[in-house]
Amino acid sequence: MIQVKSLTKTYRNGENVVAALKDVNLTVKKGEFIAVMGPSGSGKSTLMNILGCLDKPTSGEYILDKTPVSHMNSVKLAEVRNKKIGFVFQSFNLLPRISALKNVEIPMIYAGVKPDVRREIAMEALEQVGLKDRWHHKSNEMSGGQCQRVAIARALVNKPPLILADEPTGNLDSKSGKEIMEIFKTLHQQGRTIVLVTHEDEVARYAEKMIVFRDGEMVEVVVNEYC
Repeated sequence: MIQVKSLTKTYRNGENVVAALKDVNLTVKKGEFIAVMGPSGSGKSTLMNILGCLDKPTSGEYILDKTPVSHMNSVKLAEVRNKKIGFVFQSFNLLPRISALKNVEIPMIYAGVKPDVRREIAMEALEQVGLKDRWHHKSNEMSGGQCQRVAIARALVNKPPLILADEPTGNLDSKSGKEIMEIFKTLHQQGRTIVLVTHEDEVARYAEKMIVFRDGEMVEVVVNEYC
């Protein structure tokens, strides 16, 4: 699903060049559940932005679902994001003035799906995360855990081959966080490919494999024998 070869990302800070990623090589197979860990400034967020086609590497190669995307222009990258990647963010990124159903429909609007079909698929996705009865509620009428469920449903509707989750339990209490991770566990069991960034050990334990970053380098790979 993912092949990263000699990936490097540098930023210029005045006269200094800062390396956020240094010669990273990574493979994620279809259906794998990977947790990316590391302290602040380790490079994990930079990696997530590149994997999500939100940023480009300075050098190296990124192949997503057999498609080289490293050197695509912004229009092509937007198409790849909509078709191949479902995003789940720490802050949910829901539009506050519209219902849960309308939020879930948004990726399908960009994909050109007809309204009647959009509604049917969105309702199925909300049912999958246990929120079918809350479809008409806005984000300010729901708990943090429910908002994150809506965000997961939104990530699923275009049936992307890859789910990227950036600290998905970071704004949740422990009970809601566990419920969200059980949803990811179920999605993994259904064959979804998931890459999740977290700093929490208890969240990372849901993954098959934990990849640790430090100072822009991949320093450790831990296989979860109990997953």
